[in-house]
Amino acid sequence: MPLFTPQAVLFDLDGTLVDSAPDLTTGVNRMLADLDRSPISEEAVREWIGNGARRLVARALTGQRDVAEEPAEMAEAMESFFRHYMDCLVDRSRVYPGVTEGLERLQALSLPLGVVTNKPTAFTGPLLAGLGLERFFSVLVSGDTLSVKKPDPAPLVHGAEQLGVAIERSFYVGDSAADRDAAKAAGALLIRVPYGYPGDVTVFADHPAELTLDIAALAERIESLQAQSAAKAG
Repeated sequence: MPLFTPQAVLFDLDGTLVDSAPDLTTGVNRMLADLDRSPISEEAVREWIGNGARRLVARALTGQRDVAEEPAEMAEAMESFFRHYMDCLVDRSRVYPGVTEGLERLQALSLPLGVVTNKPTAFTGPLLAGLGLERFFSVLVSGDTLSVKKPDPAPLVHGAEQLGVAIERSFYVGDSAADRDAAKAAGALLIRVPYGYPGDVTVFADHPAELTLDIAALAERIESLQAQSAAKAG
């Protein structure tokens, strides 16, 4: 599938720009300790990230990915998790290799960049700032910015609107099934990073190989697309 030259690029956050699983695990386990529950592994948390903090907490309380009904302790658990996670937000979280370089190259191409994440607003800006990434993004759409979150397409459409471009002329870079479904429903082209927290990797079995790129490689590809467009225009 040939790539068109995008007018903007939107990014998921956890699992795409930042490996936040270590600190999320700390926050979850401190919350579980408050409720006299046993800790869970980082591997489990990595499988449960992607649908927002509330879903992560519900999964941690029940010990399973598919939660039919929220546990009775949800209100207490959410308050505890928010408090503990804010305390350890950037203790061990790290920017993925190539991300900063790729964002610098995209910024140099004068492409408007934004983040569309299911992470609550309280954590989105501070996490980006704590890891030195906030300077790249003019728009942040968090999991509580609208009344819906991914995989609903509305956050992606809203992000593109805030950047002043059509979502159909935008790339969305993500790692999960929620990202895939939101991009498809919104009409954005999904670029899947070859790492992150996909949840169930089989959902990407039919994803074209040329649309699976890390962010440094994506920036290089867009540079090439812009050069080709300029040559044709000339």
